[in-house]
Amino acid sequence: MTQEEYRARFSHWAQLAEERLAQLCDLYLPQQAQIGQAARYSLLGGGKRVRAVLALAACELSGKPAELAVDYACALEMLHCYSLIHDDLPCMDNDDFRRGRPSCHKQYGEATALLAADALVTAAFEVIAHADLSAESRCRAAAVLAKAGGARGMLYGQELDKKYETQSATEQELLDLHAHKTGALILAAVELGCTAGDADPAVREAMQCYAAEVGLVFQIVDDILDVTSTTEELGKPVGSDAENDKTTFVSLYGLDGARCLAERHNATALAALQNLGKEADFLSMLASELLQRKK
Repeated sequence: MTQEEYRARFSHWAQLAEERLAQLCDLYLPQQAQIGQAARYSLLGGGKRVRAVLALAACELSGKPAELAVDYACALEMLHCYSLIHDDLPCMDNDDFRRGRPSCHKQYGEATALLAADALVTAAFEVIAHADLSAESRCRAAAVLAKAGGARGMLYGQELDKKYETQSATEQELLDLHAHKTGALILAAVELGCTAGDADPAVREAMQCYAAEVGLVFQIVDDILDVTSTTEELGKPVGSDAENDKTTFVSLYGLDGARCLAERHNATALAALQNLGKEADFLSMLASELLQRKK
């Protein structure tokens, strides 16, 4: 697969998710309610749609049309967006900007932002419930999303993130934190795609190994960008990790050490795809792009 082919496919899948999200907003997030307006402001206000694209790619790699997983992919984007709204609140990371615009609570107030995030997470499960897939598939997808977003997944990672603002974390504790905070939804993306595509066990296992490593790469690069990038490039404040005295991969290893660590996890992610053939080229290129990203 050439770079042009990769970029065209990524763009197509991201646009597919974007268009379906807009349709789902009309169904489940009415604009006459201010919480619907606030939810749409955050959900449709940009974003890389990496998780949605991962879900669609995993479905195609399972042998089914990627489009089959689009509602599952959108449900995940809704849940991810809710987590970002909460993450920006004053009681969490207290960030005023997200994707180059005022964060939801700065635009609509804290109470409305809180309710908008709640509306997004509940809408996510409504989307799964009405997806045009079998009842068994929808039940599995709901279980995947609930586990990834709950107290065994992302929320536990958020708890650990707050914990290590006031005390130092070891390497293993930091890996555990981000396997939950960032990695859980990355893993959910490929699991949802495999569920929609009814993947065989070998493909599912390879995808799970790949996603676990990609999730760590994503977070390590985030830590690097918080030190090396600018607010204009990222669309959100930089330097907040140091201001909050958080343990990060950069504070543990330094910039060069963090870059080396990201490269090692990227290599492990690529190795997980080796037995899947050329059909996995897109995912290999996606992993490499996430390693090299600048925003």
